[in-house]
Amino acid sequence: MSEHLLILVRSIAAFVLLLVITRLIGKQTLSNMNIHEFVTAIILGAISANFAFNDKIDTSHLLISLSVFTITSWIISIATLKSRKTEKWLFGKPAVLIENGKLLEHNMKKNKYTLDSLNEMLREKDIFDIAEVDYALLEVNGKLSVLKKKEYRNLTFQDLQLQSQIKPQTQPHNQIELSSSATSSKFPIELIMEGELIHEHLQEANIEQQVIEKAVRNKGYILSDVFYAVRGTDGNLYFDFYADRLSKPMDL
Repeated sequence: MSEHLLILVRSIAAFVLLLVITRLIGKQTLSNMNIHEFVTAIILGAISANFAFNDKIDTSHLLISLSVFTITSWIISIATLKSRKTEKWLFGKPAVLIENGKLLEHNMKKNKYTLDSLNEMLREKDIFDIAEVDYALLEVNGKLSVLKKKEYRNLTFQDLQLQSQIKPQTQPHNQIELSSSATSSKFPIELIMEGELIHEHLQEANIEQQVIEKAVRNKGYILSDVFYAVRGTDGNLYFDFYADRLSKPMDL
């Protein structure tokens, strides 16, 4: 086999292998890259490039190396899916850079984040005045999530309802209204993630576990049925359950 034909075959094989590996690891690698996925992408790309063009390295060695990193990445993905503590230990957690309109210099320094970087990310979100920001979080994938102050947010249908003093007669199926004592924070607080109760967030939100359990029972579920629960900016509880009781779930 000629050298050019060999490179052609190896390149096609490397491309096909990367497609299979990407499908195996999951779609999240493409859309929401964290530290683990960034490292995995670089390593797999380097190995695949050598597999395609470097005929001095034994093909079996490259395949073994590719297999090891693929399996390792897959195991890490499964482990983080099963355990939120493992996910936080491996990838860290979001860092609050602005809280109640105040810059948190310690968190910025800890995450090697400068004011220039912060302003640049805010400008990408069409925010040219940092005074408009109520909360800003640096996500584990390096992206910045921003909540504007009320006076700078876009008008919503709920705002129109409040202005006209029209109150909904019924609440959505996944919404529970809390007492005023548990609605002091303006920022959403996640209380249950992937079925795991986050006790430190319950304390932060000033919500007792019994309140969550009672709200879930009122909907005909038990606590282990809850996939995700969050206390929203309006102070209400929102739930998502493992079994959503949909007659025909959509799967494209």
